[in-house]
Amino acid sequence: MKLTKKTHACIRLEKDGRTLVIDPGAYSEEDAAVGADAILVTHEHADHFDEGRLRAGLEGNPGAELWTLRSVAEQVSAAFPGRVHTVGHGDTFSAAGFDVQVHGELHAVIHPDIPRLTNVGYLVDGSVFHPGDALTLPGEPVDTLMLPVHAPWNKISEVIDYVREVKPRRAYDIHDAMLTELARPVYDTQIGSLGGADHGRLASGESIDV
Repeated sequence: MKLTKKTHACIRLEKDGRTLVIDPGAYSEEDAAVGADAILVTHEHADHFDEGRLRAGLEGNPGAELWTLRSVAEQVSAAFPGRVHTVGHGDTFSAAGFDVQVHGELHAVIHPDIPRLTNVGYLVDGSVFHPGDALTLPGEPVDTLMLPVHAPWNKISEVIDYVREVKPRRAYDIHDAMLTELARPVYDTQIGSLGGADHGRLASGESIDV
């Protein structure tokens, strides 16, 4: 697969001429979902789910479909009958030729006074895991972990321990739009030296083969 990092938490995966996009949110490029054959959304927060970007992808390709949790599906399913699928923890499905497993149930705790939303992560082709806004353990080996490095709900010790628990071959940063350039070398050094996996950052639009 070809993996392309988009801004913040959005990634694009390409294989055999088909494209799958995860979390085209408000911090992502306006065309983040355009050209997608399948779109996955982890939860309803705006930095992961932007209705305008999602609609651009679904309207631009009449064959494109969406897989997401109920809270997102209910907002767009009427406009795209038969193309929106509700998923939850433990589900498996095929999307545009990609095999997907769903892991996780709840968003990480931001503060005890803030109710927790539903959040799911997606393991694609048994290789690439995108956890959304949670440090969900996929429960099986992962080659490439998309690593949420900076959020109101985490700290770097938790991020490092998450890499250690998942034990991927490599980890690439996501959820990083609010992380300043001043902080990036600190995160790179600490995660890279303590996480136990190859760690890297991709600029928006940069691609690798996974």
